[in-house]
Amino acid sequence: MVLLKGFEIEMYTGTHQGEIVGLSDKIVASLDGFVREPDSRNVEYTTQPLSDYEKLLCALLRPRRQLRQYLKKIGNFTLIPGSTLSLGGSDHFFRSNPHNPYHDYIENTYGTKVVTASVHINMGISDPEVLMRACRLIRVEAPLFLALSASSPFLDGQPTGYHSTRWAVFPQTPAHVPLFSSHSHHIQWMEAQIAGGTMQNVRHLWTSVRPNGDGRPYDLNRLELRICDLVTDPITLLAISAFLEARLLQLIANPDLDPLTQSSFDSEELLALTARNEAAAAIASLEAQLHHWQDGRPILARDWIAQLYQEVWGMAKEHGFSCFLSPLQKILRAGNEAQQWLQLHAVGFDSQRVLTQAIVATEEREVELEKKLCSPLVA
Repeated sequence: MVLLKGFEIEMYTGTHQGEIVGLSDKIVASLDGFVREPDSRNVEYTTQPLSDYEKLLCALLRPRRQLRQYLKKIGNFTLIPGSTLSLGGSDHFFRSNPHNPYHDYIENTYGTKVVTASVHINMGISDPEVLMRACRLIRVEAPLFLALSASSPFLDGQPTGYHSTRWAVFPQTPAHVPLFSSHSHHIQWMEAQIAGGTMQNVRHLWTSVRPNGDGRPYDLNRLELRICDLVTDPITLLAISAFLEARLLQLIANPDLDPLTQSSFDSEELLALTARNEAAAAIASLEAQLHHWQDGRPILARDWIAQLYQEVWGMAKEHGFSCFLSPLQKILRAGNEAQQWLQLHAVGFDSQRVLTQAIVATEEREVELEKKLCSPLVA
């Protein structure tokens, strides 16, 4: 058994010099498969749920290559890596749909704190109680996925002191989201939030991980990991996804793998510990000192990931996707995108030069993968 997997990818559009330009209204009107975000400067596409990693790779690349062709045609625009408004623009909201009342609420309540780019990783789990247990485990381990994916060290042209500025500023909503003990607990809590106005609708649950489905909160079929910064390299993204899938398969095989029963902390203490871990990972990513959910012992994010990698490797191998998991070792060796950008900045590259190099490298990587792996599938 392997899980169905899909991605929601948010990306900025703009110039080859790194200036982010709002084009989502034009893109959505011209290309199928893209949807607008409240701010016009980023656009989202979604891959269909697939179980096969080779097909997922091409599903990630195909719409992006199509979008790049369109952006060149309308003005030699490009896609811009990173998860924040790296070089400027955080002082103003650019509405993609001025007539959408939910977008009114978002702009007026949160401003440009929500104008970020990210990747949401969805993993299919149909049993609602297994899904709730999966959400509990991945909620307390979500800081590890943030540490692997961090790509937003700059805002408005300056380093911020964070590896993930996005997660440091993003308004997690509602302010307190419990570790759901059951599907019925989740339903009752969601109904209470909407009735009380802390959530505007069922989509207005912005936390590191959430249960999802077409009829939420009643009809659920997947875990959605929302904490990751934008990971532009498809091979890296698939490695992070394989790490998540292997951990979930481990949990499915072992019902005892549950923070509510295997931690020395109660649920509120677990939430507080996890919040501190998320904040630490946003600052220092792989070098963050975290505290383990089982007993609170201190552990570097890098070391915790390496330990879990050894645990889940056999599960990935058994299910035939260990070759997609193995690039995780390269992230641990070379650092995530934020760390690589900050290394360049430390030796004298300003943020614009770092970003313009990343823009070129991102497109070159896509072309390389397309030629090697997806040329028959990409128009």
